[in-house]
Amino acid sequence: MRSFSLGTRITLIILLGTFTTVGSVLLIAYGALVEDFETNLTDQQLYETRRISEEVDQRLQLKLDVLTESAGALTDGNQLLPENELNSQLKRQSLVRSLFPDGVLIFDEQATAIVEDIFVPNRIGTNYADRAHFKRALETGQPVISQPILGRTTGLPLLSFIAPIQADDGQVLGYLGGTINLATTSIIPKNMLSEIEKDGATFKVIDVANSLYIEGGPPPSNQIQELPPPGVDLFVDAALSALGFGITEAPDGEEWIFATSRLQRLGWMFFRAVPYERATAPAWQSFLRFLGISSLIAVVIGGISFLLSRNATMPMERMTRKIRRMVQNPTEFGRLDPAGPREVRNLAHAFNRLMDEREAISQMKEQFVSNVSHELRTPLTSLNGALRLVNSGVAGMLPEKALEMNRLALRNGERLQLLISDLLDFNKLAAGQMSVSLDPQRLAPIFEAAIDGNQTLADAHEVTLISVCPPKTTVVADDHRLRQILDNFISNAVKFSPTGGTVTLAATSGDEGFIRISVRDQGDGVPKSFVPYLFERFSQAEAGTTRSINGTGLGLSICRELTLLMRGHIGYEYKQGAHFWIELPSTEHESLADHESARIASQ
Repeated sequence: MRSFSLGTRITLIILLGTFTTVGSVLLIAYGALVEDFETNLTDQQLYETRRISEEVDQRLQLKLDVLTESAGALTDGNQLLPENELNSQLKRQSLVRSLFPDGVLIFDEQATAIVEDIFVPNRIGTNYADRAHFKRALETGQPVISQPILGRTTGLPLLSFIAPIQADDGQVLGYLGGTINLATTSIIPKNMLSEIEKDGATFKVIDVANSLYIEGGPPPSNQIQELPPPGVDLFVDAALSALGFGITEAPDGEEWIFATSRLQRLGWMFFRAVPYERATAPAWQSFLRFLGISSLIAVVIGGISFLLSRNATMPMERMTRKIRRMVQNPTEFGRLDPAGPREVRNLAHAFNRLMDEREAISQMKEQFVSNVSHELRTPLTSLNGALRLVNSGVAGMLPEKALEMNRLALRNGERLQLLISDLLDFNKLAAGQMSVSLDPQRLAPIFEAAIDGNQTLADAHEVTLISVCPPKTTVVADDHRLRQILDNFISNAVKFSPTGGTVTLAATSGDEGFIRISVRDQGDGVPKSFVPYLFERFSQAEAGTTRSINGTGLGLSICRELTLLMRGHIGYEYKQGAHFWIELPSTEHESLADHESARIASQ
């Protein structure tokens, strides 16, 4: 066993080094894989947005070129054709009407509509010279594509195309216009929209200059939709962030990889994004394969290391379990077995010396507390007796203010005497010197005495005390110690009850052969985080009350020890108020002969 001491350390170093190396390689490999897939996915989004923007630009230019070419058929070289011939020409322009399904119009040189292919009330005769795109056409004489606008007569969101109708000498005779209703007609080719939907991507087209949605906005409407304020749509924020690509978050917190491309002609931004998991999923699959191989190697090394180190670690594990038990039970002064490798034996010897000192200090402390408590009890009893005599008027009547001060001193003296009694009882329990006499006890008289003894406290807190006990209910207990437990439960319940509340002392059937005695209040109960420590010594918690509650924190701990001495159980639960309970054996559970003279020392 001793020869494994150095070997164990070497084994642990090898094992730790192996796992550290494998883990570091795995993390680096996974990070590199994710970075590569992220780069590829970002490049793909850049390519797709550029491809779509270029395709849209080409289609817009095609529409404008066709419109410009068709404008030449609307003049005889010197002037516009007559109105009836213009109508005929529009009907023949099937290509133009297919490219502009939402309307083709002919305007005069002042930008007044004179002919239309689709009838719209009040549109003929309307002048559009004040429109921004018409102003550019009037100034430059060149074909123009507008920004998204609302139709003056239709009220629909439109994209307007204008091509000048020119005479042979270059004079502008009028304009041929085509419109696209953005609410019903997409500017993105259908095949590309199908690809986007199939790919599960998010796609938007944004008019940056006018802060408008062109594609990918909220559910369609017949109005041009403005972009939301910053922070509402994180995709829009990413598109307008001046970054051509990157990672952003969706409203649900999921990360997306995005890329943008700008259509300079119209000032539109094309935005495309896919979930970030598209990059991590393939990287994760590759990582898992690598992890499987690496784990197999690590398991082999770990198994060998475990077999080599097991004999050395087992004594440490036993020591740890024993120390943990001693931590959970501070009154236990155990010792460790000094066996195993030299280092383990040295640790056990050092710990045992520490426990020797701890035990000596604990005994000294308990003896000191016991001596001080005994020394304080005698003069305090005399003081309280004298204060009671003064309070009763034996020494003559006192002024009201002096009488009140005397009562205050008496209350605090009695509370101090109770605290000293708790300390003495706890020391007896800790030292195993407490004994109880277990006899059959009728609960009804004990309940009445407990109610009477705590009535003054209940009146002071405006709390009602109620006793619920079948007349013939009998338990095997020490009546004095049972009364001590009930007094503790009732006083706590009164102190933590709301004004006007009720505290109920009840006896019911418990586990088989036991009677449950419970004290119920209507307070807020004990905080859940404190319940595991409720019956530990020196433990106190506020239960949502504003009252000042003072004490040693030993009351419930003493109740637990006394209950165990009487072969019972103790517990707490919350059901519309705090329920503290103990269960004691009934006389049907244990014969009278076994308890007439039984005196049970504490464990």
